[in-house]
Amino acid sequence: MSSAWPLLITLTYVAVAMVIGLRARAGRSMNSLEEWGVAGRSMGPVTLYLLIAAGSVSAYTFMGAPGWAYSKGVAVFYVAIYLAYLALVAWYFGPKVWQFGEQFGHVTQASAIADRYQSPTLGALAALVMAIGSVAYAVLQTIGSAYILFVMSGGMIPVWLGVFLVLGCIAVYLYASGQRAIGRTNAFQGVLMLVVAWAVGLWAVHSATGGVNFSRVFERIQAEHGEFLTLPGAGGDMSYSFWTTSIIVSMFSFMPPVWTQWMSASSARTIRRSATWLPTYYVVILPMVVVGFIGIFSLPDLARADTVALDYAMQHLPVVLVGLLGAGTLAASMSSSEPFIHSISLSLSKDVLQPALKLSNDVTARLARLLILPVMFLVVAPLAIAEPGSLVMILLVGLGFASQVLPAFVGMFFWPRASRLGVMAGILAGFLVTVAFTTLWPHPLGIHAGFWGLMINLPLFVAVSLITPATDAGVVERFFRIAAPRGLSKMGMRRERVKTLGS
Repeated sequence: MSSAWPLLITLTYVAVAMVIGLRARAGRSMNSLEEWGVAGRSMGPVTLYLLIAAGSVSAYTFMGAPGWAYSKGVAVFYVAIYLAYLALVAWYFGPKVWQFGEQFGHVTQASAIADRYQSPTLGALAALVMAIGSVAYAVLQTIGSAYILFVMSGGMIPVWLGVFLVLGCIAVYLYASGQRAIGRTNAFQGVLMLVVAWAVGLWAVHSATGGVNFSRVFERIQAEHGEFLTLPGAGGDMSYSFWTTSIIVSMFSFMPPVWTQWMSASSARTIRRSATWLPTYYVVILPMVVVGFIGIFSLPDLARADTVALDYAMQHLPVVLVGLLGAGTLAASMSSSEPFIHSISLSLSKDVLQPALKLSNDVTARLARLLILPVMFLVVAPLAIAEPGSLVMILLVGLGFASQVLPAFVGMFFWPRASRLGVMAGILAGFLVTVAFTTLWPHPLGIHAGFWGLMINLPLFVAVSLITPATDAGVVERFFRIAAPRGLSKMGMRRERVKTLGS
């Protein structure tokens, strides 16, 4: 495509995002963890709704999902289960996490873990394990962003330069405005993505079938390529066990940015209202998946499945829509990379460096802002330039590592007897197994590496917790008055009965 319009539209989006991100500060000082880290716990329901929605609808929606529809078929719809689950998790756990933060001063996921188990070491361990999953996710989004600039520029902006351009843009407003920048830019990006996805999807369906009825696409797939409409999917390289365990691992991965988003809300009620609305946004993925299915019969010989939506648009859609698709895809990537980079920097400073170096809160807040630079340019950028695997597989690997922190949450919300040593033993064992089954022997028996990790992690966590000292009863009671007040009352009644019988 020779027109300059797609690149101009895409770069215009970048400029607008930068302005919005910088203006989000609005004269406030960002020298505190509360302000830079969780926006002073001030976000209203609409902003929070778009923040969570745009953060979870990533480059996967515009590149990964169409790519997997193109290469695997209906297996792509596992994401519908995951997104529906995210809304339920936000509705149930979000208000509790907000109360933890508001009452106990938590600004990160790992700080809540350290407080529950009275162990800065455990908090640091959780932060480091979660950082690996978060880096994988940030890399995924950065690859998507860079590739968009490469395509929109007709190859004039190479992938390596696109990586640095996107990260540099994010660094400017993330340093300046922190979580407020993420909230404001994600609100803008969320609206843009919804409009672009449906405009591109409907136009693509019309160009392929002569109408706007999605069913015609699937009727043609059924007639010509029926294997794409059966599970576990086309290609024969993915099993039922892999996809089942991938879904389970995804569900057990409580990623750090999600907690930060919940803690940024103005109230617990705000979170519940936003979570109730979330399913209305997730329809954004449907038209892009349909474009992937259109590619099966329109673009049968693509070298890279992740580019199917872009390739189809450039061949069949008006240049303005191509530019908007570029902007929408870039918005999806940036809206998801921002929170992960922010959470990595915030958690490393708060949960690893502050206790290790005994830093004050003021110094820690300044350090958190500065850390985004080495995280971006010394970790995320080199990995993104190396392009390790497909977008979807990067996502699944990241979730596999993140899920190993599950025991900490079990003990925070469901099991008062969980101990510091039990959680630590489970996380370490699960992490090592996940590393081994990701690198040395990838996904044995077709089962996701993270699931293997959990199979070792959870029994060890329970066994060690039962034979090691529990957390101080006062701390446990403090948490469970929020996490499970009815269960705490029942436990108190049982203790009183035991005392009565003993006397």
